[in-house]
Amino acid sequence: MLDEEITLRKLEILQSFVFTNSLVKTAEELNLSSVSIHKALRSLEIGMRCPLFIREGRQLKPLPAALALAETASDLMADLSRTIKRIREKAGHGGSQIRLGAMYSLTANIVPRLIMGTKIRRSDLDIDLVLGSNEDLMKKLFDQSVDAIVIAIPKENIDSDIQVIPLFEDDLLLASPKGFKNKRRKKIDLKEFQMEKFVTLTDGFATSSGFQEAFLKAGIKPNIVMKVGDIFSLMNLVSGGIGHSLLPGRVMDLMGDSIRFTPLIERYQVRQRIAFMFLKNNERNPNILALTAEARMLHLVENAKASKG
Repeated sequence: MLDEEITLRKLEILQSFVFTNSLVKTAEELNLSSVSIHKALRSLEIGMRCPLFIREGRQLKPLPAALALAETASDLMADLSRTIKRIREKAGHGGSQIRLGAMYSLTANIVPRLIMGTKIRRSDLDIDLVLGSNEDLMKKLFDQSVDAIVIAIPKENIDSDIQVIPLFEDDLLLASPKGFKNKRRKKIDLKEFQMEKFVTLTDGFATSSGFQEAFLKAGIKPNIVMKVGDIFSLMNLVSGGIGHSLLPGRVMDLMGDSIRFTPLIERYQVRQRIAFMFLKNNERNPNILALTAEARMLHLVENAKASKG
């Protein structure tokens, strides 16, 4: 059993004393008194239950046992330092890597801007991007499979353990194949589309939830002919004429002129609130702080755009 007289601090003092070979210099290096250094070394000797030093006049000289202990202590301190670093990185603190979760639809604009801005702040930071649905990413945040997420804020109450940094708001629009004749109407009444074919995302995605919410408001059941697991496949199905869908306005520029986007009339409109989120117990992580600062900057930029629009 380890004697209570043997502590890491005393081993640190021993290392310094062996290196400097002077009580005075050791005291100066560790910002302690010479008396405190002498007491610590004497206590360490008692704890080891064997002689470590010998007096030569007024000088304290380390014996071979003290030199061996100092060498071992040096290895111990290095191992401990590596272990602490490993544990902190495992917990998401420190280190040069962070895992960022995001919805597929945000990878065309917002997420690259967030990553690039953060890299300017911390050039040594490696960001692993994890893509998924709103529901899946929220679960990953809680089980710490990711460190932070960029998703649509869920309709249900947000857990108090989560910090939310708003980024921007986005409306769902009717997405139709380019050749669809909508008489160039400025806004669409979903009730007129009861017989039309629709494609949508599988459950768990914010856009899928918004799709269901819009048709619930319209009081009709959409004719869904296919569901897919990512928004890029969904856009390709719409452009290929498989059916209509409801897509967020942020993807309008991705498909050129192959998809026609039309706003819904006011009573059927569904708005997504996109935000950067992380667990509050991780808020002091330097990497999270860098991402948070960039997220706040993005929020200001997007708000300025919305005001001009």
